[in-house]
Amino acid sequence: MTYTNSITEAQTLISKNGAPWADIEPEAVARMRLQNRFLTGLDIAKYTAKIMRADMDAYDADPTHYTQSLGAWHGFIGQQQMISIKKHFGETKGKYLYLSGWMVAALRSEFGPLPDQSMHEKTSVPMLIEELYTFLKQADARELGLLFSDLDAAKAAGDDVKERDLQNKIDNFQTHVVPIIADIDAGFGNAEATYLLAKKMIEAGACAIQIENQVSDEKQCGHQDGKVTVPHEDFLQKIRAVRYAFLEMGVEDGVIVARTDSLGAGLTKQIAFVKEEGDLADQYNSFLDVEEVDAGNVGHGDVLISRDGKLVKPRRLPSNLFQFRAGTGEDRCVLDSITSLQNGADLLWIETEKPHIGQIGGMVNRIREVIPNAKLVYNNSPSFNWTLNFRQQVFDAWSEAGKDVSQFDRDKLMNVDYDSTELAKEADERIRTFQKDAAREAGIFHHLITLPTYHTAALSTDNLSKRYFGEEAMLGYVLNVQREEIRQGIACVKHQNMSGSDIGDDHKEYFAGEAALKAGGKDNTMNQFAA
Repeated sequence: MTYTNSITEAQTLISKNGAPWADIEPEAVARMRLQNRFLTGLDIAKYTAKIMRADMDAYDADPTHYTQSLGAWHGFIGQQQMISIKKHFGETKGKYLYLSGWMVAALRSEFGPLPDQSMHEKTSVPMLIEELYTFLKQADARELGLLFSDLDAAKAAGDDVKERDLQNKIDNFQTHVVPIIADIDAGFGNAEATYLLAKKMIEAGACAIQIENQVSDEKQCGHQDGKVTVPHEDFLQKIRAVRYAFLEMGVEDGVIVARTDSLGAGLTKQIAFVKEEGDLADQYNSFLDVEEVDAGNVGHGDVLISRDGKLVKPRRLPSNLFQFRAGTGEDRCVLDSITSLQNGADLLWIETEKPHIGQIGGMVNRIREVIPNAKLVYNNSPSFNWTLNFRQQVFDAWSEAGKDVSQFDRDKLMNVDYDSTELAKEADERIRTFQKDAAREAGIFHHLITLPTYHTAALSTDNLSKRYFGEEAMLGYVLNVQREEIRQGIACVKHQNMSGSDIGDDHKEYFAGEAALKAGGKDNTMNQFAA
């Protein structure tokens, strides 16, 4: 509906209610409605799910149409990302937000900073989704408010051309509301617990939920040791639980991202229940590290299983966990991925120990032999030392090609002395094109960085503290923060406007007319930034 039509609709409604509504301004109603397009989280989930499905189809047709996101741990962080994306690129197409369980644990728990082990309050995840969308909707209201102010100025000046241009911008306004891929960890309990939490996340606005195949009460960060996986049927129950949650809430396009941590997980808590030889449970158990048994090596309390007509003893640790055979991680990842897609998942996430296109692509090619359109979400993780990894990849490629690498020490390639070398430059170019190359060669539909804003907050705070509390004092803030905000056109330099002060002034005028006591008058110090 166009801006003009919205005004007409409001005018009809107001006229119908007669004199008691005489002071209600139709244009103000139209503006407020446009500034609050999404009334519920479910409205958002349905809208963003369709965007994500369309993006997945576009990627299937052309892998250059991959998508990206950065992790956000606060509504303001997510809001500023989208404002920046619109400012620099003109649209948000293909750009999402990622909600990281790691950052919720580290930054949002009432217990204080926690490791990524599902110890934080499960309700903090849907609360953060709701917060992110509250800030994104406020970004819409703010930007539209500025357009409305410019429209009023054009009308007052009698500039019809400018007025039509602004109405066109209002009619074609692109929202800051984008898909969020939200981390539900391992489901925070059994399948019923997973279903209940998924509903809360969907109600808050999540159109995509990422779930991993670790044991809930043994859950570890994907890039730490000690990971324990569950048998496939346990994981598939949780995938089905998330799908039921989407369907119950009416989000039929909801996206499930099935994450496998099997590449780095060498342990399982359970021996899967086998119904018949060769079934999925039997395949899971086939990866167990076992030894054949006889009367001499069966101890009291040992667990025995039958394999190929023989009794074998799975290796069990003092933790009561069972061990997988070394070197089976990739095979387990492939089986996890295929079975997840065959049982309701839409996208895969394979957690790896390094960013290596050959390794990822090798697994994806095996998966695509069974599921041709298999697609990945990939963690471009800050846990990887990207500089060292890619310099080593170039070093190895040069060595294999017979190129002289004698001037380099492979184990010390992170050394600053190598920064200006051709090897370092080629490594940086590979890093620059990694996402494009991996989208083409390794089936990666969505690239994300889980914890970037955790690191940027720490880095920028360190730099400000060093300067402000040092010799630069106030100049440390002015030179490196405020002046840069002004020079780069960062909206937050007018922090009162960013926090909603001008939106509040508009509402005061709607509600009180000439009696409105507005904050944005001549004595507002934000006017110093008008130029």
